[in-house]
Amino acid sequence: SLHGVRSVLFLAPPVRELLAEKFPDIEAVGVAGASRAMTPHQMEAALPATFAALRSLGARLFHYKVCSTFDSSPRIGSIGKVFEIGQRIFDSKFVPLLVGAPVLKRYCVFGNLFAAIGADTFRLDRHPMISRHPVTPMQESDLRRHLAEQTDAPIALFDLLQQSGAAHEVDERFMAVCCGTGYEPVPPIVLFDTLDDERLKTAGRLIWESDARFVIGSSGVEYALAAHWQRPRVTYPSAGAVERLIVIAGSCSTATRAQIEWAEANGYASLRMDAAALLSDSDNERARLRQAALPLLETARGLVLYSARGPNDALMQASKDALQQSGFDELTIRERLGEQQGLLLRELLQASGLRRACVAGGDTSSHVVSQLGITALELLTPMFPGSPLCRAYADGEFDGLQLAMKGGQHGRPDYFECVRKGFY
Repeated sequence: SLHGVRSVLFLAPPVRELLAEKFPDIEAVGVAGASRAMTPHQMEAALPATFAALRSLGARLFHYKVCSTFDSSPRIGSIGKVFEIGQRIFDSKFVPLLVGAPVLKRYCVFGNLFAAIGADTFRLDRHPMISRHPVTPMQESDLRRHLAEQTDAPIALFDLLQQSGAAHEVDERFMAVCCGTGYEPVPPIVLFDTLDDERLKTAGRLIWESDARFVIGSSGVEYALAAHWQRPRVTYPSAGAVERLIVIAGSCSTATRAQIEWAEANGYASLRMDAAALLSDSDNERARLRQAALPLLETARGLVLYSARGPNDALMQASKDALQQSGFDELTIRERLGEQQGLLLRELLQASGLRRACVAGGDTSSHVVSQLGITALELLTPMFPGSPLCRAYADGEFDGLQLAMKGGQHGRPDYFECVRKGFY
């Protein structure tokens, strides 16, 4: 969307008739899902139908988006399993894998992924947050080795040195990799190093001009394609300020903790959501939170409802321990907690009449949106890369709702206030 490619994100695969009727000038279609939190068995049940529906739209290229920190494991969010399902549906000659995104401070160098926090850049297995992710901690920065635990498919690397030089030389090296020269068998997955914008543009050109129909990667894929197409960047106007903002923060990242603390110091009220109470006594706990929240929304600039204050939150860990002792596993806790947070947001929006909200946390966003009856989202105005303010489409009362969703690590400390003001 930032480069003039009108894009709409749907909550379920759209049919051609819907696109022709409501979105006749659309150029890119996305489908939001929660597969990053699924087991391989759940993926096998859910993804083939979604992929087949997307294939029926006849697009030139199909992109399965992963987190720019490659969150995955053989047990949860297996990207290797996604590759295997995707190859059955799309039958791509090979599958490009592009994870680095310099604009997000994510860099892939000789197959190893690095991610920055502020001015410091860490190899992924030494990243203070990603290496300690509560569900998919990254213990290996070499993406080939990490992915090899999820699939038996051979993985080739198109590295920084191979991407250097004249275009025809780069093309010859790329063809050698993709056609299997020096590789037995032919590698169906080709990982791109991504260090800077120039190499990102090269990757975009090679992917677009290749025979690949299916690509796996972060939003770096879209940045790469836009750089190759050289379409001018679109300037979006401010969405305008609103008087008050509701925030649901389900992330335990240090970035989200800093955003909560900034908000509290700058006129926002805050309430902790007790995970154990939300799952064991859902209706009463939501009622308690509503009763406490509505008066605060009358006086504060905004309200942040959070479940954790950073990765070392002792109260959140105590709640998880209590739930696990009651028979809940980690995956069930995350799913049920996201659903309850979504219901709480729905009830607060209905009671307050507010029309702008923010959700912090990638998995949280997936579950929350499903509780609002939203069918699609379209960019309203950019905020932080990967965390825009969107216009929601819905059949009911939340049609036109303005909703910002961000991954836990994204955004500077005043992100919530930027959402309230309507510009970054």
